[in-house]
Amino acid sequence: MIVLHDAKVWILTDGKPGHANQCLGLAGALGLKPKIKRIAPTFPWSKLPPQLWQNAISASDPDGNLLTPPWPDILIAAGRQTVAPALAIKSANFNRTFCVQVQDPVAWRRRFDLIIAPRHDRLSGDNVVQTVGALTGITRLKLDEAAARLSGTLASLPRPLIAVLIGGSNKQYRMTKKSMTELADGLRRLSIDNGAGLAITTSRRTNNRNESHLRKVLCGSSNWIWDGQGDNPYLGLLALADAMVVTADSVSMVSEACSTGKPVFVADLEGGSKKFNFFHDHLRSSGITRPFSGTFETWGYDALRDTELVAEEVARRYDAFASPSAAS
Repeated sequence: MIVLHDAKVWILTDGKPGHANQCLGLAGALGLKPKIKRIAPTFPWSKLPPQLWQNAISASDPDGNLLTPPWPDILIAAGRQTVAPALAIKSANFNRTFCVQVQDPVAWRRRFDLIIAPRHDRLSGDNVVQTVGALTGITRLKLDEAAARLSGTLASLPRPLIAVLIGGSNKQYRMTKKSMTELADGLRRLSIDNGAGLAITTSRRTNNRNESHLRKVLCGSSNWIWDGQGDNPYLGLLALADAMVVTADSVSMVSEACSTGKPVFVADLEGGSKKFNFFHDHLRSSGITRPFSGTFETWGYDALRDTELVAEEVARRYDAFASPSAAS
């Protein structure tokens, strides 16, 4: 782990969990304890592109966090609404804040010290570091702790134990009855024909009708489906599983599964996009993932280390940025 002992870091977030988790994962890999600043801009800022924000620092809603000095040494931000405030902070601190944007900011790319973008965004430049997928906050310690909490709950399930991570409809994909039926039928074959135990978690995007259909199809198989009560079992499933089935709609879920080095089957949904197709095609051609067909197989690959590798690059560039020779 890299440690930047004296650096003061802020995370600037628009409140979306996926954005915040990537920023927190990077700060954790750097060994830093960040101060989290959530912005909640009101109209017209919430509707305008970053280029039209006139006073970005004061554009945050009072329910969000005020952006006031002392300014951070390192700022890690993600999300369209953080672009203008991030650069405004850098300017207010006379460019002494090292500004990192996770994901393509679209606007003012050259003004960021570093942009962390997945390769399916097709973004390049001297200040761009490409990743295979999304940054994660997963560590060996977190997995071990989660496994200890969940192991008793799943002890009765047979091996191989398959963690099933189910998302749902979003802007690119649709979880229809047809796609849920194909997934549920495949999982039933995996359990009945291969003797696998299924440990399943769904999301809010799955919807109640799809989850009810899943439970109906899997009745009589060896399965455990999280009921939404108590601690989220997500990390425990990653830790305890022998392999994983993940729906294709979430780059973050697939990236997190692939960070374990365990076999990952991707269950397709209706829809998709050029960016998602590029992401999934790369993982398959690299031997990291395989399509889910209801059968079980094992294989090996180098686990994704995006967060660790990005942290190393951030530390290297920040060292050059903050050194007296860089300032001269």
